[in-house]
Amino acid sequence: MNPYSIADIVRLALAEDIGPGDLTTELTVPLDRQGRAVVKARCDLIVSGLEPAREVLRQMDPEVSFKPLVPDGLLIKKGAEIAELEGRAASILSAERVMLNFLMRLSGVATLTSEYVRTANNPRVTIIDTRKTTPGLRVLEKAAVRHGGGGNHRFALYDGILIKDNHIAAAGSITEAVENARRKASPVLKIEVEVDTLEQLEEALKTGAADIIMLDNMSLDMLRRAVARVEEFHKPGPRTTLLEASGGVNLDTIADIARTGVDLISVGALTHSAPSVDVGLDWS
Repeated sequence: MNPYSIADIVRLALAEDIGPGDLTTELTVPLDRQGRAVVKARCDLIVSGLEPAREVLRQMDPEVSFKPLVPDGLLIKKGAEIAELEGRAASILSAERVMLNFLMRLSGVATLTSEYVRTANNPRVTIIDTRKTTPGLRVLEKAAVRHGGGGNHRFALYDGILIKDNHIAAAGSITEAVENARRKASPVLKIEVEVDTLEQLEEALKTGAADIIMLDNMSLDMLRRAVARVEEFHKPGPRTTLLEASGGVNLDTIADIARTGVDLISVGALTHSAPSVDVGLDWS
């Protein structure tokens, strides 16, 4: 994670919550009062968000110590301590909600990702995220997916070529879109193309330039047939075109999808539908 990105995200979050000042703390707690607090899990969760939590305290008051007691990516039980804070009490109180919001949101993404990975129960398949992230929080949410055992799809529009249905419609055909991309793009960039029928799959294969094919909203039978066709296409060598299943993926369907032979399963819900988990701060 880029530390400059984290600093910018935290700066905006603090400005949103504190603005010109924390009225309650300023009027009730002496400025020189020292304190100690512990961040605890109030449910079972996968930890994520320690870096932005640390940055919140650093920006609020660099003299407040933030000591993580567990690493990102660890499964912890309800009641486990996540971090210790010590320093100016007013600073801790003012930073509390923003710090906890990051931990709750990002640990929620990591925890849901872990559930998808566990339910898929197939080490040959990678569960990946999408660009359906909270605006401004993408770098943190994609890190949280990795903390939960998943993988990352492209980060943004600038670091990967993914030709979707509207690109195909605008370009004229799958063949034209893929060939244009291959001709103009750097040779080190992979090209992915989305298809939703077996006929489109055939066209994508015949371009010879699609490194990854996204099988969009296909039934289990279609997914199996797509995998078989791509394996046949690459004979007698190994299959070199990666296959990504997308659409209609949830905790009830992911295990069956993972058994079809695809390499990747993209799940927008990892970030757009992850519930925050319960994390609290106890004064000590």
